[in-house]
Amino acid sequence: MINRQMTQLGENSSVIRELFEFGKQRKAVVGEDKVFDFSIGNPNVPCPQAITDTMVKLITESDAAALHGYTSAVGDNGTRQAIASYMNEKYGIGVDFTDIYMTVGAAASLTITLRALTNPGEEVIVFTPYFPEYKVFIENAGAVCVEVPARKGDFQIDFEALEAAFSEKTAAIIVNSPNNPTGAVLTAETLQSLADYLKEKEAKYGKEIYLISDEPYRELVYDGTELKLPVQYYDNTIICYSYSKSLSLPGERIGYIMVSPRAASRKKVFATICGAGRSLGFVCAPALMQFVVGQNQGVTSDISVYAENRAIIYNALTEYGFEAVRPDGAFYLFVKSPSGDGNEMSERAKKQELLLVPSDSFGMEGYVRISYCVSKKQIEDSLPAFKALAESYGL
Repeated sequence: MINRQMTQLGENSSVIRELFEFGKQRKAVVGEDKVFDFSIGNPNVPCPQAITDTMVKLITESDAAALHGYTSAVGDNGTRQAIASYMNEKYGIGVDFTDIYMTVGAAASLTITLRALTNPGEEVIVFTPYFPEYKVFIENAGAVCVEVPARKGDFQIDFEALEAAFSEKTAAIIVNSPNNPTGAVLTAETLQSLADYLKEKEAKYGKEIYLISDEPYRELVYDGTELKLPVQYYDNTIICYSYSKSLSLPGERIGYIMVSPRAASRKKVFATICGAGRSLGFVCAPALMQFVVGQNQGVTSDISVYAENRAIIYNALTEYGFEAVRPDGAFYLFVKSPSGDGNEMSERAKKQELLLVPSDSFGMEGYVRISYCVSKKQIEDSLPAFKALAESYGL
């Protein structure tokens, strides 16, 4: 017998992907410029020239056999050392390169980490709204996904809701700041309160409880928003990172796992991550991309493009009467459905050739997510359609 759970996942793609494919079909019918696809977080800003230059140099000047050969299973030491140096200089973490495991993007980082930190039947807490694949990754590890609503309005952690959901089976909590889909950034106050809370729970239950920090949007913050990292507050933190958004390299699949140098079981946790990577077949991330990112620490794509897009679409939609969360980071706008039904709004938007993701797939009803990592022209051209959508609600 084939695996029924895997069949179900294969036959039922995510709502985001379904909308993305629907958009391609509609473009073939009505024209590329007539469909306004805001469904997927695929960066439209080109990767920095430094990335292209590094690729060209490596390919033309390096020994081909060495360039395309295996690195160590955990990753190239030079790249790991470069990442550690950059993180220590920018965030003062005190990490060693031996705490870093190179991965095939953040999805692999999360999948490996969850397999390493949980046993079957244990629970992992996520705050709604959250990236839908968290649930897939958690359940694939044999653990249970426990959804906890974030605080209404600012989407910070609601500690009363967290307390109601926390149990002796809780093994880990996932946080994502800046957040997909809201763009919210967890404040220093929230992170300190979370650290204090988890320390109390560790003492109560006599075990280590891990904080998994999913950070693919770490560089994407606006208006001088102060970004603090969970690892700066809580010792038992594992960072899962991807260069997909910061360097506009989603198709190249490169990232890393970083174990806090102050984690209580630092060496054992890293060894367990290595074991999980081995069991899942996630060893030796793409060598060329390891060398590329290793030589470009601190480089980012032109983030100002997203800031401009955010201003245009947020200002326009709120002017039209929509209620939206003003994002401090990432490249998503979370818009409240006037009908209270995100699915209904998504379907109604299709009539205007607008592709918006309903929030139900993020574990929360009543909103749609708009990915504004598209061209400025698409946003400007879409505004009449958004205005027509607002008028259809009587706004």
